[in-house]
Amino acid sequence: MKKWIVALASIAALALSAVVPAVSQAQAPAAEQKKEATPAPAAGAAKAADTTAAAPAAAAPAPTPNKGDVAWMLTSTALVLLMSVPALALFYGGLVRTKNMLSVLMQVFVVFSLIVVLWCVYGYSLAFTEGSGALSPFFGGLDRLFLAGTFTPATGDFSMASTFDKATPLPELVYVAFQATFAAITCCLILGATVERIKFSAVLIAITIWFTLSYLPVAHMVWFWEGPDAYTAANVVDATNAKAGLVWQWGALDYAGGTVVHINSGVAGLVGAILLGKRIGLGKEAMPPHSLTMTMIGASLLWFGWFGFNAGSALEANGMAALAFMNTFLATACAVLSWSFAEWMIKGKPSMLGAASGCVAGLVAITPAAGNVGIPGAFVIGLAVGPICLWGVTGLKKILNKDDALDVFGVHAVGGITGALLTGIFNAPSLGGPGVTNWVTMKPTEYPGILEQFIIQAKAVGLVFVWTAVVAFIAFKVADLIVGLRVAEDEEREGLDTTYHGEAAYNI
Repeated sequence: MKKWIVALASIAALALSAVVPAVSQAQAPAAEQKKEATPAPAAGAAKAADTTAAAPAAAAPAPTPNKGDVAWMLTSTALVLLMSVPALALFYGGLVRTKNMLSVLMQVFVVFSLIVVLWCVYGYSLAFTEGSGALSPFFGGLDRLFLAGTFTPATGDFSMASTFDKATPLPELVYVAFQATFAAITCCLILGATVERIKFSAVLIAITIWFTLSYLPVAHMVWFWEGPDAYTAANVVDATNAKAGLVWQWGALDYAGGTVVHINSGVAGLVGAILLGKRIGLGKEAMPPHSLTMTMIGASLLWFGWFGFNAGSALEANGMAALAFMNTFLATACAVLSWSFAEWMIKGKPSMLGAASGCVAGLVAITPAAGNVGIPGAFVIGLAVGPICLWGVTGLKKILNKDDALDVFGVHAVGGITGALLTGIFNAPSLGGPGVTNWVTMKPTEYPGILEQFIIQAKAVGLVFVWTAVVAFIAFKVADLIVGLRVAEDEEREGLDTTYHGEAAYNI
């Protein structure tokens, strides 16, 4: 009981300490505007839209949300929820041994719920509001703690968030919910690297720290900006850009989470696996997946839910949502085929595990590109990522010699890096991509060039890789100091279902 009190007290202290960094007073430097649509603005964007309504426009009615957009975004939010519970839980659960199936389901279910709560307490505010001072490119502010200001009961008014078109708002609570599902599934992805030997209490502590100090600042750096309504004239561009997250200021493209979700979680998972050490008997005992049927069902539901993940990141029910939808559909199918045929040539047989893994790899790689490339880009990204991630879970895994149990690094980090870099190439209009937008005119602007955009993408990948690795090391080390990371040897041999949860996945 004392351990649990200490653990819960530590979680609360870390949650509160996370809001401290956002209060210093210097100004961030201005940046040049060269940015394609990324899932971003919320509270800051809504404020910008309000304050730019000058006197001549005062008599005009405020724009109201389109009911079709609202319906689509609520549907997309539910689809992303489906991706975690049950899709990811089934995908991961089927890959472990029978004695640990329920522990995986429990970890995904509870971590998802934990992050949704923390998101509403402080996470959304630190990720998607305007910060202050020198830390504003890295952290948001405190305006939306406990979602304050999103709904005013006395008047019945809801605050608005911007989308990617001017005067096209979305109720901010819809955006809060949508982004909550992103934060939660990202944290759940890490769990696949540490299954079958980590304490449940250590999971909760480490994930809370990592969410606070890695997911939130990375989401702010990559996705926060003021929204198109803030770009009222060319002379305000630099000042408006200076309020955005650091990586957004660079001009990096991440439509739905190649850096924020997949590289972020994949690297963290590898760090956790290194600190935990290998499972008992690995390499000496057979550890086959206990149910590839469950894994196939999970992969299929991930594919289904991912349409909300990627097409929903358009924030509107429009042509960009359709492009992201089609690219997600196509690239994933290409990746299933390319992984399966590569495995067939190398091993002599195509496997169900390979096809399911190819599906996830394709979804991961197209995520940063979904609305940032054209159909040719989707073909290339999907076909390329299958063999690359197959190498990631075989050749690279042997080189690293670490027990990343369910290949979180090999699929999510490697696939996310592949997608992020190829986005920098296939965003080019000459290769069928949409290019970048001038947010003042809302028209295409001069393209920076393939090499320049590729370098920007590489910088973003490098920053996120290092940031999450450092934070993950700290998070798992703190959890180790408080409750210990690893279960006892006899508990690991018996299985975590009974030793940590007192239940079994199957009573037969």
